[in-house]
Amino acid sequence: MPEITRLSGSSDWIDLDFVERERTPERAMKLGIQMHVAGLSLSNTISVLDKLGVQRSRKAVHDWVQKADLQPDGGDAPNQVALDESVIRINDQQYWLYAAVDPDTNKFLHIRLFTSYTTALTEIFLRELREKHDVDDAVFLVDDADWLKTALQRHGLDFRYELHGNRNSVERIFREVKRRTSSFSNCFSHVEPETAETWLRTFAVWHNAAN
Repeated sequence: MPEITRLSGSSDWIDLDFVERERTPERAMKLGIQMHVAGLSLSNTISVLDKLGVQRSRKAVHDWVQKADLQPDGGDAPNQVALDESVIRINDQQYWLYAAVDPDTNKFLHIRLFTSYTTALTEIFLRELREKHDVDDAVFLVDDADWLKTALQRHGLDFRYELHGNRNSVERIFREVKRRTSSFSNCFSHVEPETAETWLRTFAVWHNAAN
C-alpha cells in the first residue's frame, strides 16, 4: 500500500495536547495514529506497535484518534474551490460527506458529515467554510447538483459547472476516502456518526500534511 511509505514523514501534524496521564510514549501514540489513518487496520496497527515494545489495545488507538480531534487548518485564500458531496456508509446507513478542496494544492479546506444532502445543509457547510477561509472571491467548481448551486447563489458566491478539469481533485480525494473506509469492514461499524466524522477530519489533516 503506497500510503504506508508516507509513515516515515513528519508527524508534526498530530497535536497531542489532549494527553494528560497517558502511559504510552507520545512518539508511539503519534505513530499509532499515523499508521491507522494512513491505511492500517486497528489490529495491524497494534501489531506493529507491539513489535516496537508498545502493547496497547485496539480501543486505545481508536481513542487516540478521537481524543486528538484534529481538523484542517483555516486561513487559506484559494482562487478556486472544488465542492462536492459523496455517500459514506455508517452502520449500513447512508450519510453524506461534504468536502471543499483547493485544486491548486489538493488540500482539504473543510469537511463535514451530514445525514442528507439539501440546500440548507449546503448553506451550513458554506457558512463554516467562509468562517475558516477567505473564499469570497474564489470560483467554486461544482457538478450539476441543484442544491450546491442554489446554496452558492444565496451566499453570493461565484461558481462554474465543471465535470472534469480542476474539479477532479475532489473526486480523487473521495475515491481515496472510499478506498480507505472500505478496506476494513469494521471501519465505520458500531460507531456513532460523530466518531466517523472525527476519523474523517483526521484523515483530512493527514492528507493535507503530505501535500
